[in-house]
This record gives sequence, C-alpha cells and structure tokens, in this order.
Amino acid sequence: MPELPEVELTRRRLDRELKGRRIEQVVIRTPKLRSPIPAELESCLPERLVCVVERRGKYLLFDCGGGWLIIHLGMTGFLRLLPGMTAPGKHDHFDILFAHGPLLRLHDPRKFSTVAWTTGAPATHPILAGVGPEPLTPVFDAAYLFAATRSRRVAVKQLLMNKAIVAGIGNIYANEALFRAGIRPDRPASSLNHSECGRLVTAIREVLQGSIDQGSAYRVTEETVVYHPLNFAVYGQGKAPCICCGGELEEIRLGNRSTVYCPRCQH
Repeated sequence: MPELPEVELTRRRLDRELKGRRIEQVVIRTPKLRSPIPAELESCLPERLVCVVERRGKYLLFDCGGGWLIIHLGMTGFLRLLPGMTAPGKHDHFDILFAHGPLLRLHDPRKFSTVAWTTGAPATHPILAGVGPEPLTPVFDAAYLFAATRSRRVAVKQLLMNKAIVAGIGNIYANEALFRAGIRPDRPASSLNHSECGRLVTAIREVLQGSIDQGSAYRVTEETVVYHPLNFAVYGQGKAPCICCGGELEEIRLGNRSTVYCPRCQH
C-alpha cells in the first residue's frame, strides 16, 4: 500500500502538473470501488479548475474551486498521467480529462481505492474526520505519543498503523521506525516510557522524510507498482543479518501483517 512518502510524492507531481488546469470530462467506469464513486462527479467536475493538490495522511485532496475531490489509493491503486485519449485497460476505473492537457487515470487491480467528493471542508468529511496528526508536524511529539499510548495494550506497531493515532504510517515505515528507535514491534504500547516515545517520534520523522528525499519506496511502470530497495533495515529482510549487530532478523505476524525486527537491538 502506498504510505505517506509515496502519497506525498504523488501529490507533488500532480500539483505541479495539474494546478490551474481546467477539467473537461470525467469518466466513471466502475461505479463502486471500496465505496461507490459519487455519480455527480461526471456533471459537477467539468469546467472546474484544479486550484491545488494537498495531502492528509494517505489521502490526496484536489481543491476544485468550491469542492474537494478526495482519493485514497488503497492497497494496489495508483494514479497515472497519460496522453489525453489513451485507451483504458482492464483495471482503469476512473478518468479525469483536462482541456489541452493530460488524462489523470485511477488504476487499481484490487479495487480497494476510494473516490469521494465534498463541498465542505475536507476535514469534516467522514473519511477524514477521525484522522490523527501528521507525523512530520510539531503536533506529533513525544508528549502526544506518550499520552496516546497510556491506556492501550495493543502492540506498538499496530498502534502506529492506526490512522486515528497518527496519519499515513503503514507496514513499511512502522517496521523501519521501530527498528531505528530500538523498540520491539510487539511490545504493548502502554509499556513505552516518555523517553522511548521521544525516540520513536524522531525515528518516524527520519524514516518518512528520508524516503521522501530518496524518492519513496516504489516506482510506477505501465503495468504495476514495483517496490525497490531504499536501504531498508528490516522491512522485507526476514532472516537476513541485522545491519547493526549481525544477528538474524526475526519475522512474526502482527495484525495479519508481516513484521520483521532484531531481537538483539529492539527491546
């Protein structure tokens, strides 16, 4: 699943390419993905300009002047910018054609993505109303995380992947941040002290910003999304030697997700 760095880089590209462009046509090929695509988009979006493309957690927010288009890419979705009249493929569900410009196409083999619309403030839409703070902002600090963990016995890795606690962190960066902070992923969240929460906040910021700076953990081809190495310390490295101590990394399941950690370095 695209996580915060991937969505942020997508946002930057789309904002650069689409800001100020006029929408000419909207095509909905698949009426229902994770939830129904609002049918009124085919009539209410044409002639609007894209004012800016923003991000909230893993959600892309398109300010269309008096309304906001909200897109979540789900597990396997991604957005392509294509020449205007490019023929659709099997998993191409939603198009926005721009006047004298490109075609924005949502491609999603598993159909877990979401397309929503609101004429109010995006933060008040049901899919965004409960999203926690952005991890790269000052609001997400040691004091916040310490308070958020006090009454929670859930594993700390699962807590980090809860969008109500912090926005945009998924399996990849939860693994990496916990390794960098030296914290076992299966520890009860409430067992962390204030100092450990501070280390974890710093680690989260470092791995997210590092991935953004390097270009994120994936690239888009014409057929699929391919994850490529970003010097991951633990993600996808089960049974490999730890880059710090040389011991064998262990792989377990938490919340039905593969989780890799070093039993020597993480406590």
